Amino acid sequence: MTTTISNSILTASIKHAGAELFSLKNNQNKEYIWEGNPDFWGKHSPVLFPIVGTLKNNSYTINENEYHLPRHGFARDMEFELIEKTGNSAVFSLKSNTDTLKKYPFEFELQLIYTLENTSLKIEYIVINTGDNKMPFSIGAHPAISLPENFENYSFKFEKEEPLKYNLLENDLISNKTEILKTTENLVPLNYKLFENDALVFKTLESNSLTILKNSKPYVQVDFEDFPSLGIWTKDQAPFVCIEPWFGYSDTANNSGDLFKKEGIIVLEEDQTFHSQFSIKIL
Repeated sequence: MTTTISNSILTASIKHAGAELFSLKNNQNKEYIWEGNPDFWGKHSPVLFPIVGTLKNNSYTINENEYHLPRHGFARDMEFELIEKTGNSAVFSLKSNTDTLKKYPFEFELQLIYTLENTSLKIEYIVINTGDNKMPFSIGAHPAISLPENFENYSFKFEKEEPLKYNLLENDLISNKTEILKTTENLVPLNYKLFENDALVFKTLESNSLTILKNSKPYVQVDFEDFPSLGIWTKDQAPFVCIEPWFGYSDTANNSGDLFKKEGIIVLEEDQTFHSQFSIKIL
């Protein structure tokens, strides 16, 4: 099942499977979200919950009990319920159940809210702790922006001039190795060599937005003021780039496994609600 919302400028379509955005078009029918060709990557814009990235040995502990979670968690592979819809907005909900409790022993409700406002799509994440215990989690976005034509025609411009220090991944885990993303007049020209060691993981940034330029002209802007961390990723020769606002990231090689002590984790008190949002703006 899918749901479509629109305004006078944009149309967005969302799968109920994973509450995943799979299309964002302007009124000239130009598509801005990656098509999901499995030859490169078969997804479009999955939600990452209740972890972001990879756990050491794909496992973690709660009260000395061991649990297993795949990379980026399970929400992206589950069916969400559409609980509210207007012309330009839609609200999707996923609640914990007997299957999720085996992998993640916490009761929750996760809501994704999509709202079109002028030339922007706002995506909100609401996490509600519906259980009786503190709940550790991470959450993140993974939207793939379609980049038709030559990849090297595109560049990034971060909102602020700053040292763009990122951590390298080793075996899908965060390493202590860091590098600085080189800029030319505050621009980062895109090329596939940037991603030869997988994603670029920025634990912290001063910038709250990133603009993709095509042939030096603004193309798409992703605003992520609520999010402390950012991942950027693509596959070799793939015509897309993922701009990924995150709360949390992969384990380190020396991680203890205790989810409450995981770097970047959020701990939500019982009956409390977490809210964050980011937006994709067509320029």
